[in-house]
Amino acid sequence: MSHKLKFDAAEGSQEFFITREFDFPVELLFKAHVDSAMIVQWKMMPNTTAKVTGGIKKHGGFQLEATNAEGQVVFRNHGVVHELIENEKMIRTFEVENAPFGVQFEIYDFVKLTENTSKLKMHVIFESNALRDDVLTKMPADSLERVYNKLDELAKTLK
Repeated sequence: MSHKLKFDAAEGSQEFFITREFDFPVELLFKAHVDSAMIVQWKMMPNTTAKVTGGIKKHGGFQLEATNAEGQVVFRNHGVVHELIENEKMIRTFEVENAPFGVQFEIYDFVKLTENTSKLKMHVIFESNALRDDVLTKMPADSLERVYNKLDELAKTLK
């Protein structure tokens, strides 16, 4: 199975779409996106320590923070989960603190392909085309692919 991230960002749009397939069950894919202990193992930058506060639950607020070896915060984001259907869907807002992008609205669909394979479909919507384009220039798709490659590695240890 291909592990290539597919990224669709139409010109002049305020949204983009991401899909990626995985060689592990949808239950594990979903858990990796909602379990605080798992999130900090695959979503963070190298040489940082991370914590999730608030938890990922319906109508709950969350915050993800990464600190460097000196204890300085190098990254913080937060949002609110609006819908959470186990192993199927998550709808949330997401905002990177001290970044000019504003709040994004994200829809995650977790799709069971077979007993041992799954697909993630993400739909990310921004307030404007300009904000979306700014995110695309500062956070290219290949950085997201690297993050999901880390999830692949984590999943191998959990199978």
